[in-house]
Amino acid sequence: MEDNNIQIFEDKKIRTAWNESEEEWYFSVVDVVGVLTDQPNQRGASNYWAKLKQRLRDEGADQLLTNCQQLKMVAQDGKRRLTDVANTEQILRIIQSIPSAKAEPFKMWLAQVGRERIDETIDPER
Repeated sequence: MEDNNIQIFEDKKIRTAWNESEEEWYFSVVDVVGVLTDQPNQRGASNYWAKLKQRLRDEGADQLLTNCQQLKMVAQDGKRRLTDVANTEQILRIIQSIPSAKAEPFKMWLAQVGRERIDETIDPER
């Protein structure tokens, strides 16, 4: 993985990583869950994600969870820690499982992030 970055959605930080060989973004699941559920802190987002994973397993979405990876990303304490990440397709599936008024704006934001990366690839000076 390359380019561990912070992307901003509605003034909230989303940790991301670009995989050059796959030409794919990976997003911190806990960060996305925290934004969509208005969690006051990282612990609340982690707890919500843990419950959501259990619910998804109970619903038979094991393949989605199995395909989620872990990457080392910078945590709030500044250390690089393993974090559950999902590619765009996986994160969209996770978003569908969270009742949130922010789901549609978040999907639009994902499209914008992808578009910006494509534009950078075409014209690296951007």
